[in-house]
Amino acid sequence: MTEPDRETYPPLNTLKPVIDDVWIVDGPLIEFGPAPFRMPFPTRMTILRIGRELLIHSPTPLTDGLKSEITAIGEPAWIIGPNRIHYWWIPEWCEAYPDAVAYLAPRIMDQAGGRLDRVSHRCRLLDDRSGYPWGGAIDTLPVHGSYMSEVVFFHRPSRTLVLTDMIENFEPQKLGLLARVLTWLGGAQHPDGKMPRDLRLTYRARMDELRAAVDVMIGWDPARIILAHGRWYERDGADELRRAFRWLAKS
Repeated sequence: MTEPDRETYPPLNTLKPVIDDVWIVDGPLIEFGPAPFRMPFPTRMTILRIGRELLIHSPTPLTDGLKSEITAIGEPAWIIGPNRIHYWWIPEWCEAYPDAVAYLAPRIMDQAGGRLDRVSHRCRLLDDRSGYPWGGAIDTLPVHGSYMSEVVFFHRPSRTLVLTDMIENFEPQKLGLLARVLTWLGGAQHPDGKMPRDLRLTYRARMDELRAAVDVMIGWDPARIILAHGRWYERDGADELRRAFRWLAKS
C-alpha cells in the first residue's frame, strides 16, 4: 500500500453512497498548519440532493470521472465553503457549473488570498440560519467564532449531520509519527475525536453560543455524522455529539 493510500480513504474522487440522496467523496491529502507542524489532512466532500439539485459541501477536486458520476445523480446548484479554510477547489466547480451559486462562510475571502477572485461574482455570504433555497430539506446552523466560523448542515430526510472541523477524528494507523503526536495532543484522534484544542480557542469568548449550537445539533437527533477529516460516524450521531463535546461542561 502506498503512503497516500495509507493516509487517505480510497477509492478517491468517486461517489460513495451513504443513504438516499446523500453521498461522500473522499479526496486527496492537503497540507495545513504552520511550519514546522504542517500535517497532511485527508479531505472529504459531502453531496446532498433535493430533487435533481445538488448541494456540494466542501468540494474536492473535480476529475473527469467524478464529473460523469455527478451528471448521473443531478446538477450542482449550491457550492458550499463551510468555513474559512475550506475553499481550495471551489473555483473549478464554479467554472464547471456556471448555473451554480457558491455560498461562503465568513472570512473565506480574507483567507483565500485572491484564489476566489475570478468567481467572486458568483459568491454569496453564508452566515444566517434561514433564507436559503435548500431550506425545505436541509437545516443551516452558523456557529460563529472569533477567528473562524463554521456552518453546519442537517439533511432532515436522512437525519445526516454534516460537519467540517467542529469534530476531527484522525485514525492513528493512517498517520505518520508527527501527525499522530499532533492529533493526540490536539484531542482529535479516533476513537475519541473532538474539536481540536487550537480551534477551541476561537470559541473561548463565545462558549454559551457554542453550547447552544451543540444543543441544537443534539436536538436534531442525527443518525450519522459526516466529517471532513478522518473517520466519520455511521451511527449513533447524537451520542457521538455528547461524547465529542463533553469538554464544554468543563469550560
